[in-house]
Amino acid sequence: MSCKHYKNSPQKYYKNLSFAIFTVLLYACSTTKKVPDGQYLLTKNTFKFEDGKQPFDDELKDYVQQKPNKKQLLFLPLSLWFYNAANPKYDTLLNEYMTYPSEMRNQKLRDSLFNKYNMQESVGKSLFMDRLYHNWGTPPVIFDETKTEKSAESIEKRLTYRGFWDGEVKAADKRDSASKKATVNYTIKHNSPTIIKDYYYNITDLGIKQNFKENISKTFIKKGDILDQTNLEKEVSRINEIMRSRGFYRFNSANNEVYFVTDSLKSRKEVPLTLEIHKDSVDTPYKIAKIGNIDVAVVNDISDYYENRTQKDSLRRIRFHKMDERYKSQALWRAVIEDHGSVYDQKKLNLTKRNFQAMNNFSILKSEDDWRKDDGGKRSDSIIDVLYILKPLDKYEFKLGTDINYSQLLNLGISPSVDLTTRNVFRGAENLSTSLSGTFGRIVDPRNIDKRIGAYEISAQASLQFPRLLLPFSYYKLIPKRYTPTSSIVLGASVQNNIGLGRINFNSGLNYFANVNDQVSHRLSLFNTQFSFTKNKDSYYDFFVGDDNIRAAAFSDYFAYNPQLGQQFNAGQITRDEVSAQIIADQDYVATLDQDRADRLLAFTGTLVNKDRQTQDVVISSMVYNFVYNEIGKKDYPNAFYFNGKVELAGNIPSLFNQKRDEGGLVTSPQKTIFGIPYAQFVKFDFDVRKYFKFNGNQTLALRQFVGIGVPYGNSSSMPFVRSYFNGGSNDIRAWVAFGGLGPGASQIDERVRTYLMGNIKLTTNLEYRVPFNEMYEGALFTDIGNIWNIEDSGFDDQFKFNKFIRQMGVGSGVGLRVNIAYITLRVDLAYKIYDPNKPDAERWRLKYFQPFKPTLNIAFGYPF
Repeated sequence: MSCKHYKNSPQKYYKNLSFAIFTVLLYACSTTKKVPDGQYLLTKNTFKFEDGKQPFDDELKDYVQQKPNKKQLLFLPLSLWFYNAANPKYDTLLNEYMTYPSEMRNQKLRDSLFNKYNMQESVGKSLFMDRLYHNWGTPPVIFDETKTEKSAESIEKRLTYRGFWDGEVKAADKRDSASKKATVNYTIKHNSPTIIKDYYYNITDLGIKQNFKENISKTFIKKGDILDQTNLEKEVSRINEIMRSRGFYRFNSANNEVYFVTDSLKSRKEVPLTLEIHKDSVDTPYKIAKIGNIDVAVVNDISDYYENRTQKDSLRRIRFHKMDERYKSQALWRAVIEDHGSVYDQKKLNLTKRNFQAMNNFSILKSEDDWRKDDGGKRSDSIIDVLYILKPLDKYEFKLGTDINYSQLLNLGISPSVDLTTRNVFRGAENLSTSLSGTFGRIVDPRNIDKRIGAYEISAQASLQFPRLLLPFSYYKLIPKRYTPTSSIVLGASVQNNIGLGRINFNSGLNYFANVNDQVSHRLSLFNTQFSFTKNKDSYYDFFVGDDNIRAAAFSDYFAYNPQLGQQFNAGQITRDEVSAQIIADQDYVATLDQDRADRLLAFTGTLVNKDRQTQDVVISSMVYNFVYNEIGKKDYPNAFYFNGKVELAGNIPSLFNQKRDEGGLVTSPQKTIFGIPYAQFVKFDFDVRKYFKFNGNQTLALRQFVGIGVPYGNSSSMPFVRSYFNGGSNDIRAWVAFGGLGPGASQIDERVRTYLMGNIKLTTNLEYRVPFNEMYEGALFTDIGNIWNIEDSGFDDQFKFNKFIRQMGVGSGVGLRVNIAYITLRVDLAYKIYDPNKPDAERWRLKYFQPFKPTLNIAFGYPF
């Protein structure tokens, strides 16, 4: 804080300081309130590594049996405070009280316990606050020397498990009788690890051996590696998955068919390792199983199937059992990936189950696969029968919701929504989702900042989802069922009032989606069409007051040169647009300008570009292809990689029709139209690449690179506003707010104009280092780098050039806090401009202008990437 700020409000800071001192005192004196005499509150476990750290060392703290009370709000043990706030004489009584079921916890039970513990004077008391504190709180963790010794043994066992057979762990405690607190320090010495000297395998079954050898290149075990038991476990899981996908039903289901043997008689530091795969009995050799009967039942109750209340309908070697004809067998067949007579593959069974759940039409009452049995109960050793029993969900699902909305223009608003899902519309498990939502609030009147005016946005959307591809031919040889292909038809509309200029939008599209596997997916959108209309074009300068000030200055300069035109304008004989057109076209006037007026004219030209792009009516009819490779959240990919590539091609279908040209705008040429509206033609490429590195436990280094380029052609000289790129915001370059004046390029025009200029090339690099404090709180350090440019120079020094673009990248850095509440992550980021390419050369590095108490504040939900 500045000295000036402090002097102007000293009482405020005295109060804050007093509160901080009070908090510290409360923390110091209250935590041991219920620690018995002669005992100690465990406050900290520390770990010292005498010979350096290993990558797995952060997990060792989980093997400590005694951990201090958890802290909330970064450093305050609130749960312990709550526990201590309860009257200590009721602790034993309340402990027993909480063992009873909730429906029995009443005054009668409390009075009974009061009598049991000889507290007759308390009979009739509710103990509401004491019960509240007791329920919210956790008792103090009392230091136990025996548990400390056992913790050291557990850590030593974990070191052995990780391949450090000679690891040593010593525990030492420090007790403070005056404060009744204790700390424990664990000193850990790894010593040299045990290495795999040679790796062998003993597999007696030739079929198992052949499948193992075909996939040995992906093994987790290699000669010369540390003998880490976690790698052995991964190898067993890998082998299980391979064999269960190659027909070996329930392979190693009892976990006794695959194991490892080591020989440590000669050495504990270099040992040979042998993989053993075999059954205990030679009378039960491995056999490849095949799928027999596949039964799918759609019933209201599981007893309907077993009591034969269903009708059987076979389709392509699958037997369907249905109470009625609500669902076509063809729709159910598409979800079943396994086939009668095919080799057993556990992955296909899992995928079928997932498909039924993804249809959002059924709950799965039973999913079963087992050996076939004959009438005498004898079990087959090579045929597996499969059964799925499904219960239809309700035909209609109705949801009401309300959100609190915040945006730059609307500020704070309320967003109610109504959603209706209608299932099985055409008896093929198709779902129709319809929604109506709105955002309502009040915004600052741009013309009078002391006045508020109403604003709203209302949108409606209908989406019809099909559990298949809508194609006029059979596609299963091209796109197998295991890809789970789906389609959707989307129709939507929205209208705005007083949010910016106000827009009316209509959108539609036919979307195809397919999952190749858990990582790879494809999406194709055809006839992706958007109609966008601006309602209040003449009110542009009413909402963008900064642009209006620049316009007024340019008009004033020109009226001094051409007074007659000024008189006509003031008399209302000509419009603002007509004056603007004359100024832009008057080359003789341009020749008379000095530097200041030339700069004002350049800024005015920028406002006209903004006005034209933000008030444009446009039709965008495009085809969009999206490819996603995603390892995020997958347990086998701790250092996850993510790639999202998108290609959009727009305007080719409208160009096939006869069109008329419009008259163009102040800074745009006439364009061909369809239905009287100009249509956009462009091709656009977006690439989003992310990589995550995990280390030191749960710490993460997250990297992201975004590359985007849009190329207008044909009927378009520039990208439409809704498909252009901008900088700033909580998920982008956080030191600038959205549309906050970074870019395009190194343009030096008035920042009020540059704020709303956009580009058709975008490069953004994000780096973020995330450090969890505990399960609830996580800190972050980040740096964002990037900018936008145009393919051609618009006269603002905004053209992308390979020999300049690096010097034109904006740089912002900052710190952040993430709060994990249930399944929601609240994010607060404080960002600062480090390098601003749109400042004069001498002022681009912003460190000398650094103001720590004036960051760019970003509040959002979820991670930025």
